[in-house]
Amino acid sequence: MRVFIVLTAIAATITMIYKWRYKLMNAMLAVSFLRRIAVSLTMRMPSIRKDILPSMFKEETTTQS
Repeated sequence: MRVFIVLTAIAATITMIYKWRYKLMNAMLAVSFLRRIAVSLTMRMPSIRKDILPSMFKEETTTQS
């Protein structure tokens, strides 16, 4: 019975975190210290530096006829 209660509590916690993931992320990133940590951890990932950053700062050319 105790195992059932623990597993139910874990499942409920995971469900609530998933449901409110964007609100939690915004609240965490509102704190400058946590935002700096998140950015530094993200910049350490080679796939983000290699693929995402160049496409974000790529200058698009517009042609007008």
